[in-house]
Amino acid sequence: MRRSGLLLPLLLGGCAAGQVKPVAVPAVDAPAAWRTAAPLSAVERDWWAGFGDPALTALVDRALVNNSDIGIAAGRVREARANLAAARATLLPTLDASLTGARSRSISAFGTSEVQNAAQPQLQAAYEIDLFGRLADQRSAARNAYLASEAARDAVRLAIASATASSYVALLGLDTRLDIARRTLAARETSLRIARSRVSNGYSPKLELQQAQAEYDATAAIVPQIELAVARTEHGLNLLTGDTPQAVGRGATLATLAQPPLAGGLPSELLRRRPDIAQAERQLAAADSSLAVARKRFLPQLRLSATAGAAFSSLLDDPLTLWQLGGSILAPIFQGGRLTAQAEAAAGQRDQAAFAYRKAVLTGFREVEDALASVRRIEEQTALAIHQRDTLAEALRLATNRYREGYSPYLEQLDAQRQLLAAELNLAQLQSDGFAARIQLYQALGGGWSAADGESGQP
Repeated sequence: MRRSGLLLPLLLGGCAAGQVKPVAVPAVDAPAAWRTAAPLSAVERDWWAGFGDPALTALVDRALVNNSDIGIAAGRVREARANLAAARATLLPTLDASLTGARSRSISAFGTSEVQNAAQPQLQAAYEIDLFGRLADQRSAARNAYLASEAARDAVRLAIASATASSYVALLGLDTRLDIARRTLAARETSLRIARSRVSNGYSPKLELQQAQAEYDATAAIVPQIELAVARTEHGLNLLTGDTPQAVGRGATLATLAQPPLAGGLPSELLRRRPDIAQAERQLAAADSSLAVARKRFLPQLRLSATAGAAFSSLLDDPLTLWQLGGSILAPIFQGGRLTAQAEAAAGQRDQAAFAYRKAVLTGFREVEDALASVRRIEEQTALAIHQRDTLAEALRLATNRYREGYSPYLEQLDAQRQLLAAELNLAQLQSDGFAARIQLYQALGGGWSAADGESGQP
């Protein structure tokens, strides 16, 4: 009867825990190859150095040191490391020391007063035997949470490096557009001066002067717009690098910026190269361990304890030694559904983590495919834009010659100037977008990070 009484809580707890199960999440199979074929190379850890611009490299390095978001992520890693140390401590015995003392006056059995000085030092040791692995599961959950925090920090670092590189490339693109606008404005000023001279000498109608003035004003309005965009982009870079708003030094120009080779690899390798996927994987493992802990709370817990000490008193000739050995078994019988609710909550968190991991994998595949497609299509657009720019430049030369010889009106030259300006600005934007697409590809592929990097030197 005694044995059956001890087994009853265990059987009831096992039945209750077995009713809490997570949902099944469909697996994600990695494709055999990328949809957009491209010549690919290995992803270098400091991939931003491949652009060949020391100023860009210096900006990224400073951002990785001073960025506030990275500092916040590092603080979360520190917190998770402390939680792991606390979880490990539950597997070890605890030892506490206490000391009590008092001075008292009382009446003895003979009716006389007694003054007593007493002290009692004591050591208390306690240890929980991990019968069913609950404490080990707690440690496993804390360790995976710690690894997830490290992967999250690395994901933030990758995002900051990519954002810094993208902002710098956008800044070079704005510099190119600003240079185009200023050169075009100088040409418009020359045309306006010629138009004034021709109208004043009676060679052209006043309409040509009005057209030249309107075109000059329209081009002049582009310059402050681009200058405003330059200032805002510089201030965004300052925020990324942890600096106050100020000018940002340039190294290369958009035309001299090197094009690093396309990074890549097999789709199956992506699961080990993206820190956000590693983070989701670790969070799923932590949720599995937390669910196991919640299930094992239905099972009995065995604790051992020991106490040793001594009693000192001015009424005693010699101190008395005190000791106690004991143990306790705690088996839940009725908790009003509290343990079941905790297990259901843990199962729900595990379901969320499983779907989050699946989403992270699918998002990773999608972002790589988007980046590869962007690089390829922008390269095609850039080639066409260069041809268009060259064609319109020749058209402007012919229109200018025809106007000077009197074979065509000024409106024909004006139209050719407008089309060439739009084509040059569009080409500069496409070239900037091409570099940004390569940066996006490096970020989508994990930027040289791998899961092995996140596990090296773990506590």
